[in-house]
Amino acid sequence: MSSMSRRVLLRSMAAGGAAVSVPGLLTACSTGSGDGDVSNAGKKLAPWPAYTAAAGPKPDLAPTDAGVQAGYTSYPSDLVTSVARTPGDGSTVKVMSVSFGVPPKGAAQNQYWRAVEKALGVKIEFTVISQADYQKKMATVTAGDPESLPDIINIFSGFALPREAQFVRRRAEDLTPFLSGEAVKDYPNLAGIPTHAWRDMGRIGGRVYGIPLERPLPGSTLWLNQGSFTDAGMKEGWTSQDFAAVAKRATHGKTYALGAATGSLFGNAVHSAAHRAPTGWAVDKKGAFHANYTDDRYKAAIAFQAQLRKNGSYHPDATSLSSADLSTLFLNGTAGSMQNGFGAYQALYPDSEGLLTPAPSLPYSVDGTPGGVVAARRSFGYTILKKAKKERIQLLLRILDYLAAPFGTKEWELLHYGLEGPHFSRGKDGSPQPTKLGEVENITNLPFKYLAEGPQVLFVPGRPEAVRALHAWQQKVVPLALRDASYGLQSSTYTAQGTTLRALVEDAVTAVIAGRSPMSEFDAAVKTWRSRGGDRMAEEYAKDYAANA
Repeated sequence: MSSMSRRVLLRSMAAGGAAVSVPGLLTACSTGSGDGDVSNAGKKLAPWPAYTAAAGPKPDLAPTDAGVQAGYTSYPSDLVTSVARTPGDGSTVKVMSVSFGVPPKGAAQNQYWRAVEKALGVKIEFTVISQADYQKKMATVTAGDPESLPDIINIFSGFALPREAQFVRRRAEDLTPFLSGEAVKDYPNLAGIPTHAWRDMGRIGGRVYGIPLERPLPGSTLWLNQGSFTDAGMKEGWTSQDFAAVAKRATHGKTYALGAATGSLFGNAVHSAAHRAPTGWAVDKKGAFHANYTDDRYKAAIAFQAQLRKNGSYHPDATSLSSADLSTLFLNGTAGSMQNGFGAYQALYPDSEGLLTPAPSLPYSVDGTPGGVVAARRSFGYTILKKAKKERIQLLLRILDYLAAPFGTKEWELLHYGLEGPHFSRGKDGSPQPTKLGEVENITNLPFKYLAEGPQVLFVPGRPEAVRALHAWQQKVVPLALRDASYGLQSSTYTAQGTTLRALVEDAVTAVIAGRSPMSEFDAAVKTWRSRGGDRMAEEYAKDYAANA
């Protein structure tokens, strides 16, 4: 695996949306009176932007309203133009985004950067924040002088930033007049962002403050080494007992069926969904909210994982491996599986070429009940704009409209692959194949795609069989997806304390699965979580849910 660079591994993490949430640092973002109420309860709700599907090439595999993505088994031969005029006015625009790659070369030495600047018609000053530094940097940004804020800021959903909504309401431009309802039609590519992405981003105080980064319905996914698991007896329609037996057979010598990274709770998201525990929060018919921690099915999933650990099916370093290290172990065959976001396929299939065949796992059933899968937040994050005059906001929205160009457009190709010649050549099927320069000056290192992006589709260059397999898998699991009912809702207790309280429970989950603590320690942690804010969160989410209904 000497050719597997850390940059490629981080690219896989970025594609999958993998992030470990840890206690936040935005305590400096305290607010004065008047802006603390971010709830939608009692507010007049701004209509979501009116969705208009973008024109583009017909997919080879059809999408469904339920959430199966459009699939393209080959790259479109005739790209369309989605933005008729250069959006910019020659001014300088400051942008800030999270990144999962290495720091990019500066604009003077970066052909990709300069090409995007030319297409946008502005000079871009790009501040790239690594995932590891994101919370610390955001604490500085939000506590600083409002005038020093960048024009465009990516709010990354991988972390819960304390008082995030209060900061947005106080410092960001209210985009409701520009985007709500029919107003969005001035920006056709933004109008092509599906309503589910806006819904999962959510309103703040009844208003629309951001532009979401749309993501597929499947979320945390157990990616398998298909050959290893098939040889061990994996079959469709397997039960939890089957899963445990296959995992044990696929573990031998220094090969382990189950890999896990720090902070993933031994891949708990996948197992709790298979046990049909709520994915975060569930809402009942009366509108009351119930947390996964308080559900017996969640405890059953923890106990099941503890038995897998006791059986030796997990890699022995499961509590200390980084996501990058786990990716290496998966690709070299040491770990037979790993949990990552569904979008990890975009890097996983190319990176595993000649090594193994990756496959997303189907859920196992528990006690005769079909298992569920994790439904992702349909917004990977959202983009806000610094308050400015109307003409400046319109300029910034034109820029974001360009960045949100859909698959099958010339703009999408530039943003995702750069310039033909310097950054990519054409494969036999016409799909872009990155050059060495394209591998360096790539969209992970300079992530314009985290400022705005068109709806995601299933596409793997030169791998039509992978697209067909993923599309078929989605058809099977989309009806089983379990959505977190809190997505898009506001809870002041969660923004203030949620991440810290979650860490308290998750430490107990890890200890129980690892065999260091009895289940009673988890019960005690949940009791503390409820008394310190969990029950208040449930009440606040229920109130906001009723307002949004």
